[in-house]
Order: sequence, then structure tokens, then C-alpha cells
Amino acid sequence: MITKNVINFLKALKNNNNKTWFEANRSWYESARNEFEQTVAQVLFLMIRFDKTLQWLEPRKCIFRIYRDVRFSSDKTPYKTNFGAWFGRDGKFGASAGYYLHVEPGEYFLSGGLYMPPPDILKAVRTEIFNFPEEFEKIIYHPSFKKTFGGLWEQDKLQRPPKGFPPDFPYIEWLKYKHYLVNKDLTEKEILSSGYPRQAATIFRKMHPLIVFLNHAIDENLYKTL
Repeated sequence: MITKNVINFLKALKNNNNKTWFEANRSWYESARNEFEQTVAQVLFLMIRFDKTLQWLEPRKCIFRIYRDVRFSSDKTPYKTNFGAWFGRDGKFGASAGYYLHVEPGEYFLSGGLYMPPPDILKAVRTEIFNFPEEFEKIIYHPSFKKTFGGLWEQDKLQRPPKGFPPDFPYIEWLKYKHYLVNKDLTEKEILSSGYPRQAATIFRKMHPLIVFLNHAIDENLYKTL
């Protein structure tokens, strides 16, 4: 489980985001990361029960590096102030839909789906929704899904219908999303609970039908046409 050790390290890093401090506290970082990796391993073990596409993943390879890529950023602080892990069938840098776990003081959440997909994948998903709106509707309007997530993340949503699709499509609003993503915020108390791995896996399981739909859309409308 995650303990205060992880949270306190991330808080201290936020206040001392420089190489000198980090190197002086590397052993603290390694102990915090090890705790996080153990939690990721527990969550992954539980997720494999309902998503067999994840069974080849290694917990340590699901975790994102703490080092920031500052080459094209105005923010030159060298380290991320969070621990994050991605569970996806194609690995951490794959283009398919998957699940994300985020631990950061004041910002604890689980998410799943597609974030900022490239144009070809976005078109593949929209095509699948256009062809099979009833299937998509069953997923996002399922009582458990709506109770847990509310709906899809609406940030950056288009104002007008996307090109290539008829504006009079009855479910045109579903095609305006630029991210096909859901989020679930958690509290620090939940993160520090011994039941957190099981809670995370349970929430991810509720996302699973959406992940399956999105990846099927990619397989059917993109990869089969290549």
C-alpha cells in the first residue's frame, strides 16, 4: 500500500525541485518509488482478472519516469511532482486505450480511455460510434458507469461537428469529443487506505467496457485499413 512516505516525498520534491536536492534525497525517492511500484503490482494483478490484454505487462514498466522532458517547455523544473502508471495492451507508449493511475498531493485520480489521440485514431473512434451508436450508448449510460464517472471528459470538445460526418447524426455530440476519457477523483484518505489497490481495480473494471469499445474501434477502422 501507499504510505505517508510517498506523499511526503512528493510534497518535499515540489518545494525543492532541483537536481542538488534530488540527488541528496535519492534514497528517499527510491523508497517512495518502490512503495508505488508495489501498489502498481497489486493493482495490475487484480486488473488482469478482467482484462487479459494486460497479462504481459511488468509493473515497473507501467510507471512513468519522474524526470521531465524540458526541451520544449518554458517550465525548466527537472522533476515531475507525481507518480503515474499506465496500464495498456501496447505498453506505456502505445497508442491504444488504457488505464491511468495518478498520485500527487492534492490531485489523486484514476482515468481511462484515450487522451489526445492522433487524428487517425480519433477518426477511427468516431467512425465506430457513428456505425454502432447503440453499443456506445449502452456503455456510457450504464447506471454503474454514470454513477462512477458522470460522463466523458469534455475538455477541448468541438463546437461544430467534425469533418466527414453528417451534422444531422442524432448522436453528433458524441463525435465532438477530442478525448474519449473518464476520470474518477479520490481523496488522500482513500489513497492511503490498505484497500486502495482493490478500490482502484474496481474502478478500472467499470471503465473496462469503454476501453474494449475504443480498442475495437482502432482495430476495426484503422489497423484493418493499413
